[in-house]
Amino acid sequence: MQACELERMAKILEASGQFRILRRLEPQSAYHSPDGTALHRGIFLDTETTGLDPARDEIIELGMVTFDFSSDGRIFAVGESFSRFRDPGRPVPAAVTALTGITDEMVAGQSIDPAEVTAFLGDAVLVVAHNAAFDRRFAERFCGSFVQVAWACSLHEVPWVEEGFTEGTKLSHIAAACGFFHDGHRAVHDCRAGLEILSRALPRSGRRALDVLLESARAPRWRIRAAGAPFELRDILKTRGYRWDPGENGRPRAWFVDLADEAVDAERDFLRREIYRRDVDVDARRIDAFDRYSDRC
Repeated sequence: MQACELERMAKILEASGQFRILRRLEPQSAYHSPDGTALHRGIFLDTETTGLDPARDEIIELGMVTFDFSSDGRIFAVGESFSRFRDPGRPVPAAVTALTGITDEMVAGQSIDPAEVTAFLGDAVLVVAHNAAFDRRFAERFCGSFVQVAWACSLHEVPWVEEGFTEGTKLSHIAAACGFFHDGHRAVHDCRAGLEILSRALPRSGRRALDVLLESARAPRWRIRAAGAPFELRDILKTRGYRWDPGENGRPRAWFVDLADEAVDAERDFLRREIYRRDVDVDARRIDAFDRYSDRC
């Protein structure tokens, strides 16, 4: 059956109000035509790994896709892709195979050359990942060139829920809400799906998702660390958005949160009043897109 006939049938089903149609993602080579606007090179990145701990687990697949973008969040050309498997030196956990489809046979004897990764990064000024706090830590451990590039997170730096994406903010959930599906949990496919959702206008504000992401990435943050917070008050901190730093790389263990400039003073007052219940110096450090989401914070 020809594609035009399938599309006609899909529209009939959608118009009935009884069906919700998801279309397979068709990779795009461009979202906007050149118009003389100054462009910057970006890379959407995704990793598949043997687990969640970048200090102990290993990358088994690295995917990257280049794209050219303007300062106002338009995506122009979508360029070449980088897709490599990597043998972790031990069996791929069964749970990872079940999630990603990556088997021991697929990665056996495979490797990724950090020099090739550096060359692919080229003159990119921004790396985007859908959960950069995960991917950046693995990427920087594997290849030092990722330290030199600004990073942004399409999961946490776009207000998906406020924009009406209430069924979840995983990449597959956002894709479904946008009306498409893709082969998830394979690195390059996830990268192309990530670019697709960033190319679109958000349903409530009408702004392009990438424009919102860039605005967030440009804004400095303050990392506040609640070192020595009483254990019994941890749920209060978690509810407020704090995460736990177990104290790797010589850092003291502490709960931490990243906030905008205007929220820092109020948060310090909250910690003194509700957590420490005394006047203490609250540790705060200014961070930007060059070290955000990195272990170096």
